[in-house]
Amino acid sequence: MSIDLETLFAAFNATVGKSAMTDAGFGDTFRQMMAALVRFDYVVVFAYRGKERPIDLYSTFDREEHVVFVTLYQAGPYLLDPFYHTARERREGVFRMRELAPDRFFSSEYYRTYYVQTGLAEEIGFFVPIDGDITVVLSLMRREKTGVFPPAEFSTLKKVEPLVASMVKHYWARLAPRFDGQLAARGKSRRKSESIPRADTVWHDLNLTSRETAIVELVLQGHSSESIGLRLNISTGTVKVHRRNVYRKLGISSQTQLLSLYLKNLS
Repeated sequence: MSIDLETLFAAFNATVGKSAMTDAGFGDTFRQMMAALVRFDYVVVFAYRGKERPIDLYSTFDREEHVVFVTLYQAGPYLLDPFYHTARERREGVFRMRELAPDRFFSSEYYRTYYVQTGLAEEIGFFVPIDGDITVVLSLMRREKTGVFPPAEFSTLKKVEPLVASMVKHYWARLAPRFDGQLAARGKSRRKSESIPRADTVWHDLNLTSRETAIVELVLQGHSSESIGLRLNISTGTVKVHRRNVYRKLGISSQTQLLSLYLKNLS
């Protein structure tokens, strides 16, 4: 698509003279900027800090879509999301989902039981690390009927990334107090939350070893046994032995049951 300069300039004009903007105000400005450059169906912005529940800063979903893309996601599936893991690595830039996904992600149980519900053809994210060990991820999504982002549009997004990052670091600079407030509302401090993250205690409570825990988490994220072996520096055969032992311990026989057990205990 051609660049809509009028819409682009109007979006920039909304920021002139403003030292601060609301989540909705800056989110709308970002959406208008992107709409002048590329075609997409949805925008969603999450802030991530460690393994804490992500904060939804902005989205364009209707009520039913919000349940799938935000409410269900925040309940636990985010822990298996390639965007979440990239945010935790503090990487900065613009990435397609398929660039970040593990080798078996698109055949994983997480993909089949949750991600397919979104009906997306592709998701592209701007990853912006800010102070306080927080990363803001601004996602542009295209539905299956819209198709994936063409190479030319992806190239345009890469060119505008430095501007988006600068704006995010200015308008969403102070998110740490909001994460602290979220923990306080649940009766926790950040130190306590980091010392025993709920996602980790799930496996501990199910009597898995640290090695078994590392393996099953990678399995659920969509890694093959070969990929897990490379990441953990162990043989593929050893990975398979651990997987069999985990299934025996948990009394299950499939990845479907593994994911169900994980999400049930996480909640």
